[in-house]
Amino acid sequence: MAKQLNLLSTGQVIPTALHTEMQRSYLEYAMSVIVGRALPDVRDGLKPVHRRILYAMHELGLVPDRPYRKCARVVGDVLGKYHPHGDQSVYDALVRLVQDFSSRYPLLAGHGNFGSVDNDPPAAMRYTETRLAPISHEGMLTEIGEETVEFVGNFDNSQQEPTVLPAQLPFLLLNGCSGIAVGMATNVPPHNLGEVVDGLIALIDNPDLPDEKLFELIPGPDFPTGGEIVGETGIREAYTTGKGGILLRGVATLEEIPASRGSKRRTAIIITELPYQVNKAAWIEKVADLVNQGRLQGISDLRDESDREGMRVVIELKRDTNPQEVLQHLYHQTALQMTFGAILLAIVDGQPRQLSLRQLLQEFLRFREETLNRRYNYELGKAQSRVHLVEGLLKALSNLDEVIQILRQAPDGSTAKINLCSQLDLSEVQGDAILAMPLRRLTSLEQQNLQQEFEQISGQINLLEQLLNDRRELLKALKKDLRSLKRKYSDPRRTKIGEEQKSRAEEQKSRADEEEELKSSEPVEEAVLEFTQRGYVRRTQPSGRKSKAENGLHDNDFIIQTVLTDTGKDLLILTGGGKVYPVNVGEIPPTTGRSPRGKPLITMLSSTAQSAQEAVVSRFLLPENLETRQMILLTKQGRIKRLSLGEFTNLTRRGITILKLKDDDELSFTQFTAPGAHLILASSGGRMLRFAANDEQLPIMGRTAMGLQAFRLLKNQQMVGCVTVGKDDQLLLVTQEGYAKRMAASQLRAANRGDLGTQALKFASKTDNLAGMVIAIASGEVALVTNKERVVRIPVDTVPLLGRDVKGESILQLNRDEKIITVAEVRS
Repeated sequence: MAKQLNLLSTGQVIPTALHTEMQRSYLEYAMSVIVGRALPDVRDGLKPVHRRILYAMHELGLVPDRPYRKCARVVGDVLGKYHPHGDQSVYDALVRLVQDFSSRYPLLAGHGNFGSVDNDPPAAMRYTETRLAPISHEGMLTEIGEETVEFVGNFDNSQQEPTVLPAQLPFLLLNGCSGIAVGMATNVPPHNLGEVVDGLIALIDNPDLPDEKLFELIPGPDFPTGGEIVGETGIREAYTTGKGGILLRGVATLEEIPASRGSKRRTAIIITELPYQVNKAAWIEKVADLVNQGRLQGISDLRDESDREGMRVVIELKRDTNPQEVLQHLYHQTALQMTFGAILLAIVDGQPRQLSLRQLLQEFLRFREETLNRRYNYELGKAQSRVHLVEGLLKALSNLDEVIQILRQAPDGSTAKINLCSQLDLSEVQGDAILAMPLRRLTSLEQQNLQQEFEQISGQINLLEQLLNDRRELLKALKKDLRSLKRKYSDPRRTKIGEEQKSRAEEQKSRADEEEELKSSEPVEEAVLEFTQRGYVRRTQPSGRKSKAENGLHDNDFIIQTVLTDTGKDLLILTGGGKVYPVNVGEIPPTTGRSPRGKPLITMLSSTAQSAQEAVVSRFLLPENLETRQMILLTKQGRIKRLSLGEFTNLTRRGITILKLKDDDELSFTQFTAPGAHLILASSGGRMLRFAANDEQLPIMGRTAMGLQAFRLLKNQQMVGCVTVGKDDQLLLVTQEGYAKRMAASQLRAANRGDLGTQALKFASKTDNLAGMVIAIASGEVALVTNKERVVRIPVDTVPLLGRDVKGESILQLNRDEKIITVAEVRS
């Protein structure tokens, strides 16, 4: 039997505090990810995987004038020699280096399918071919054999790989880079080569160049997909601090669509450029969804006419539609306008640093100057070695008779070399060269060639020594190289930079002043606001008879709330993300016979709210007695909060957060309440909980609080109702499978917040769930909305009044796979 190891004996176990070991191990892992995988080096602008791909292709000889080679061969070499990770990750990195819509100046040239701007996947690596692009071959790899950079061992010390490539251009700025490390991220936008070179030369000539002059030479990013940058505020912030939001939008033009027989000419919006990294196919699908949901109006047709010549998305508009208004909605609700979050973070001297534009350029110039010094020192050493040999050969030829005499008398080669060195004052290297000199070198023509070579190399040595000893001459050579690369590879700017009329702060202030001026100058009129189930708002005049506009709702839409107010007040909108936004009633357009459905309420909010794509949970006007009223907020997962209505005053168009939410939770119900009122909550499992909304059960909390657990939800259940009840109120309960009942609220005893609740409804089947709970108003109606978008109105009085332990009665026949998802009161 084998003897077991005694691992617990003294001296073999080192006691270590757990937190110390975890801290050390985590920091080592974090730095490994930061330096060795996720962040680019400020010098060549590459992550390790990209650097290894380029170097492996250089070793394979895949230069621009050689044939393409299969990508699978390249990936295999990279994996076997330098990058011991997954083959798919290496291929994905290689593909991105080829894509001209991902890189401003692609470093690789490719044959085959390498994906598209529609996010189509590339072909497998066995089908595609690649080789180095001219800019990467000349601008990154031509100097690598001249000892310009350090080499280290690979993962198993069987090969040597460069720690950095001798880049002659700041590719970190030219192609940009994005990466997420541990606790930090980088997102450098691409730039124009000509502008960056001009900025570098200006900094060489004047290291103290003012920022304003530098920003004139490099006015902003230049994305490969074009687009337009709105304003310079975000650019300046990113360039001066290393971090900022750059507002980028696509390019749209207006065209007249030729009229067909019997129709009028119509206007179309033509999208020819999208913001950087926006998926065209997904964007078109998003626009179509918004049109189908009624959140984007005025569009009659949408089609993609893009081809090999470029992008062309046609958005045909309905007659009498304002194109600029539709375009603004496209900017606010889709990725046609987006913010590029620039973070100029890179590895500098082995450490991650956030840099300004000036610092990034200076770091590259420092590296380039160091690279040139190493290159010229290497070339100087080679030239000095060669000139030393040529000098020895020339000395031997000038003393040819003496050399021949020494060779004749020497018994062997070693003695001959010793005698040559001592008698002609030669070094050992020169002696070896003379002994290895062929007889043809004795001809007068060869002697003349050696003399010319000596003079040429001597001139080269003088030039190299001048470059190394005089920094001004070195910088001149650096500028000459930069100008040469600019002439070869520079191209016109693709991204336009538009003028911003005002800064954001000024714009918000101006807008607020305009709103106040409008409120004070325009006459205040009475108005009736009607809100529908599908999210529309209609503004009408109060009158004794209904207007024609009131009858123009969609077949499966109905009014769920009616509010009498005036045009001087603000309507507050609460969204599922826990934010509240104000909308002035006077800004809601009056409903006319031409647009009887009204206007989608979500389009009345700020662009921030629209881009968040959150559902509207409630809409309300603040009551007069703010001091004695509060609002109840209940989330889908059963967290509840009581909030003072004083928190809703002095709002701006940007809105405020009134409820902090977990990632997978959302605001579902709101209720006005007063101290001491009772709340009834209902879960999808049919359990109901009643408790008092007082300071003991539900204390008033601040805007940033997350709230308390109101209900102990069972697995796979969620909240489906929240109502404030009086002593004689009745509740109406409806299940997903069409069963319903009324019950007295008094049947539910008062309990404590956070309890499991009481089972108040039995189900006809195990698959059924409670769909909704509302207050049963005598002679009223409720609307039942199914998952098939069918709407059925049911008179409340036709639903039987039953006890707590009784199941409901069937009130609606449902089709197969149909179930009720919403129960709402009808206000007509």
